[in-house]
Amino acid sequence: MRILLMIVSFALLLFVSCGKSKQSKVNGDVRWSVKMADAAMVRCDSLMWCNDDRKHKWQYDVAMLGQAIDKLGYIDTIYSKYHEDYLNYFIRDSIIIKYKLKDYNLDNVNPAKGLITLYKRTGEEKYLNAINIIVRQLEQQPRTRSGGFWHKAKYPYQMWLDGIYMSSPFLAQYANEFNKPAWFDTVAFQIMHIYEKTCDPETGLLYHAWDESREQAWCDPETGRSKEFWGRAMGWYMMALVDVLGYLPNDHPKRDSIIAILVNTSEALLRVRDPETGLWYQVLNKGGQEGNYLEASCSSMFTYAFAKGAKMDYLPVKYQKIAEESFQALIDNFIITGDNGLPVMTGICAAAGLGGNPYRDGSYEYYVNEQKRDDDTKGVGPFIMAAIELNR
Repeated sequence: MRILLMIVSFALLLFVSCGKSKQSKVNGDVRWSVKMADAAMVRCDSLMWCNDDRKHKWQYDVAMLGQAIDKLGYIDTIYSKYHEDYLNYFIRDSIIIKYKLKDYNLDNVNPAKGLITLYKRTGEEKYLNAINIIVRQLEQQPRTRSGGFWHKAKYPYQMWLDGIYMSSPFLAQYANEFNKPAWFDTVAFQIMHIYEKTCDPETGLLYHAWDESREQAWCDPETGRSKEFWGRAMGWYMMALVDVLGYLPNDHPKRDSIIAILVNTSEALLRVRDPETGLWYQVLNKGGQEGNYLEASCSSMFTYAFAKGAKMDYLPVKYQKIAEESFQALIDNFIITGDNGLPVMTGICAAAGLGGNPYRDGSYEYYVNEQKRDDDTKGVGPFIMAAIELNR
């Protein structure tokens, strides 16, 4: 049955592609954003099947891929519908199925950006009801003693860089669209607070996470910081910065400080960029060390952040060229052609975290030995987003 669905889906996409406007092409060649979106939709006729055919999840990375593909809806509505169908599975009147508010899981906030998109697009009350559920979670989100959001209820007193992307762009968009300006202050505080707690003054890079309680084995007992600079953790943070700045008012008192953080972290990333390929390593500052490898998702995230940051004048103009060079490097080093003729993205770390059971100790050996997975949503989504920003 799954094979039949894939064949039908592929045929449908071929049919639709014949009628796509010239906007889907650059100099006669199909855009990379469109090629990768089409490939994702052929591999998974529904976002419900992405990453795990057995489970339907309200999931941050699957939703991110859907949000990226949705941005191509101006070319053809099939792209928007792909995302809409995923969200509509979970939204039932006044509830979100497969979601538990009391988990206080920041990962569960990221899909809600799509709810704002659909509410603006349709005006349907069910989306507003669901948005309000997510806002209620953040109103009640447990915080460190210093005011930072816990990453999840099961990770008390811990802030992770990942969580800034999961929650802050949604909150900034919500504050902007629904005239709730107090949330801008919350967003700015979360961004600046975790920067203060995770930034290494010597390199300017950010550690993956911070444990205020100093109880976790993965943290430094004096600073509470984790042990390594994981590429994708900084990737999430960088994307959050440029996305939040798109909503934060020009006269907000912390706007210049957030732009300064973006500039400083961008410069720090350039110092550890692989000079041969123009890409970044799984553990950022240890390129060439045994086991380390160039990693596709963080490289895509940095490329997106540089491209958008330069276009919006948050970053110096040089970052436009850097983004263009890095995007070409993504194609040259990570994109291959699969047996079915579709582009395949390789070199993506499937998942990494801290603590839990079995325990993840945040060591160098842990990060470089986590599983890699082709076409993982956490790489393909940012690749499409970078391609859109660069008109590639």
